[in-house]
Amino acid sequence: MNPRLAEATSPYLRAHAGNPVAWFPWGEEAFAEARRRDVPVMVSIGYSTCHWCHVMARESFEDAATAAELDAGFVSIKVDREEHPEVDAAYMAAAAAFTPSLGWPLTVFATPEGRPFYAGTYFPPQPRAGFPAFRQVLAAVQEAWTERREQIDETANAIAGALADVRDAAPASQNAVPAADDLVAAAHALAGREDPRHGGFGDPASDAPKFPVGTALRFLQTRVVRERAGEASVVADRALAAMASSPLRDAVEGGFFRYATRPDWTVPHYERMLTDNAQLLDVAMDAAAMDTADARHDVARGIAGFLIEVLQQPGGGFGAAQDSESWIDGVRSEGGYYFRDAAGRAPLEPPAVDGKVVSGWNGLAIGALARAGARLDEASWIDAARWAADAVLETNVAADGRLLRASLDEIPSRAHATLADHGQLAGGLLALAVATGEVAYAVRARELVDSCVAPDGHVAVPGGGDPVLTRQGIGAPDAASDADEPSGPAALAEAAAALWTLGAGEQYRALAERLVSTHASAALAQPLAYGALLRVATSVAVAPRQVVVVTTDTGAAIATAARGIRADVVSIVSPEQVTAWEDAGFGLFADKALRDGRATAYDCRDFACRLPVTDPEDLQA
Repeated sequence: MNPRLAEATSPYLRAHAGNPVAWFPWGEEAFAEARRRDVPVMVSIGYSTCHWCHVMARESFEDAATAAELDAGFVSIKVDREEHPEVDAAYMAAAAAFTPSLGWPLTVFATPEGRPFYAGTYFPPQPRAGFPAFRQVLAAVQEAWTERREQIDETANAIAGALADVRDAAPASQNAVPAADDLVAAAHALAGREDPRHGGFGDPASDAPKFPVGTALRFLQTRVVRERAGEASVVADRALAAMASSPLRDAVEGGFFRYATRPDWTVPHYERMLTDNAQLLDVAMDAAAMDTADARHDVARGIAGFLIEVLQQPGGGFGAAQDSESWIDGVRSEGGYYFRDAAGRAPLEPPAVDGKVVSGWNGLAIGALARAGARLDEASWIDAARWAADAVLETNVAADGRLLRASLDEIPSRAHATLADHGQLAGGLLALAVATGEVAYAVRARELVDSCVAPDGHVAVPGGGDPVLTRQGIGAPDAASDADEPSGPAALAEAAAALWTLGAGEQYRALAERLVSTHASAALAQPLAYGALLRVATSVAVAPRQVVVVTTDTGAAIATAARGIRADVVSIVSPEQVTAWEDAGFGLFADKALRDGRATAYDCRDFACRLPVTDPEDLQA
């Protein structure tokens, strides 16, 4: 058993601790060993629910002969991409120079200085379909390292230089914040990419995998798009309905699988991710608001059940994902567990859950559960969100107060938090603060956002990025486009916009506008790739609507009426909580009080409030 991996804060690394390969975790120690031995580094990047990562592990990394070749000629590093997204992004960018088929497992060969000189993805144990065998690749790299070292150095230097040029290029020019008409046009362009036969985005005749793309769906559900481009907005509703009635949704336990391999949402890849399901919970709730039937609320309840009953860990945080593979009759089966009905699953051990608690991803789930719990009056969902928030704020924070990327079994990882972690967690905490009325979560969210902004206004990760990549001069270009989650700039902008909406100050609106405008041109041209940023743009393009209900009884009729209102903020608070919010500097709550001792609602537009009302019918009118 390899103690270097057995003690890791990643289930993916722990799963490889029994390999005959002498793996190192990501860190300076591995590169120092490569320099001492003067051998190349082999970096293998994957994640715990990656099917082809499991396949390559069984075929190659568990093979003694292959391990012997790796140990003799290389220093091997195993990286969990979910724990070290910056490392993954840097090496993925380098890999693009060698293969157009990017994905995981990602296999990168680098110099002892960390400079990549060759890369690929999955390599089989034997040559097949144009792919060389993994041991053939090892032999070729070894031969090049000993016989053509100068050529390797030239390639490595060229790639490192190209990455540096992209990373250090001048930032995108400052554009105007998109106006509502610009956002409507982007929504129409995005809706034009709908698969008219099966819903979602894509060509019905294509063989490409089909993803939910929750970031894009949520943009189409914004108030601006609903009110000004309703025909584009219903694309999101149709996509949810199609996915919910397809094999992409687990009808037994709730929750959605990662993607489908067919355009009609069939033949899913059976991993269930925290990021996808957190976002799809919001999609289901926003779609439900446009539908009198209970069907979409049932979808939301299924997702919430999956998050709480399957992914939530004993310490409170939400695990990263559930595997696609499980053991059935002594054989590893991909999807076999999910093929069965409830009775058929009962005697089986379910697929493993990656219990790694990622800060930003937990923020997405905290926010989604808090919003859904408040609207459906599901107190247990809000409690689950609160439990997760407390766990992350307790465990995923370094002694000096810096946010960390992740933890496992309440043991914090050494990996630095990303900009997305800060923004996503801040956004979730703000939603939880609104749902519970507890301003302390909003104060912590404000601290997270403030920590990412330097005195000169420059936005950066507190404490810098990954220290190994920084020392090596290798790094990934900053990305404002979304992957399977909101990007760092988009997440931070969304949190800043939410702070402004709660009355924290105009500087937060300015920050959101600056982040949006910097990437506005690209976002308007490629709305499918920038859904999260466009969603934020809608929140600053039109005046927000904020509803505050002050009451000593959260079950009061006017509080119930408020929960059904579609607004940017719906906050139901006690008189004591109002005072705490105001004292903490959130101006929305200033001068809000009970009227004649009765529960009172304040309906505000752009911080100008109508006369307070105590009758639910007056609020709805």
